[in-house]
Amino acid sequence: MLQQTPVTRVIPHLAEWLDRWPTPADLAAVPPGEAVRAWATLGYPRRALWLHAAAVEITERHDGVVPSDVDALLALSGIGDYTARAVAAFAYGLRHPVVDTNTRRVIARAVAGQAEPAPPSRTRDLDSMSALLPLAVTDAAVFNAGMMELGALVCTARNPRCDDCPIQSACAWRRADYPPYAGPRKAVQKKFEGSDRQVRGLIMAELRATRHPVTDAEITGLWPDSPQRDRALAGLLADGLAVATAPGEYTLPHE
Repeated sequence: MLQQTPVTRVIPHLAEWLDRWPTPADLAAVPPGEAVRAWATLGYPRRALWLHAAAVEITERHDGVVPSDVDALLALSGIGDYTARAVAAFAYGLRHPVVDTNTRRVIARAVAGQAEPAPPSRTRDLDSMSALLPLAVTDAAVFNAGMMELGALVCTARNPRCDDCPIQSACAWRRADYPPYAGPRKAVQKKFEGSDRQVRGLIMAELRATRHPVTDAEITGLWPDSPQRDRALAGLLADGLAVATAPGEYTLPHE
């Protein structure tokens, strides 16, 4: 839920989600469309489908218990390196490097002396964090959490609080007098207004707002550009976020 979504927006959705589905089996017992509906405006609604699929897999393969093994976690739908290692480290206390945007930034500055990290690289990022991780299991868990907090609260992307940083004396970027970043950058995401993402969001909002099929006529009224509207709807159908229940009628999956 936190992927590219502010914590303040996530907290109420998470609380409602856990009240409704406290275990994987509870979530697995409902149609995937209910998960998409509950996901509401968190963005990237395919994550709701993946989370529902993972709940089904946990129920069927692991007797309803979230596995602790990283490889078993990675085998679940929608689970990547960060989530798998975060579950293993924070839920089960195992020693694994956990890498997120904040830890990557701290490592880039404190270790590499760069103002910001290079674009993500699974192997490089995990190796960089592994090289710093304490050997003791309990220390490793604290270190993972501390790196995340340091990046989120002190070593921020904009206006870092360097004078308050507990590792300021060891920071290579500070010692180098804060050189600007000159390396490769991630591709900039296109603006939301007028994009296919916006049109997909409008159609998804219409599907979530009713338990009856949404018609072509209703979707036509959501956006004036016919080719873009058709492209957005086709994408939702291909992703499994919408289902055609009859010619010209659509619902969330399995409703």
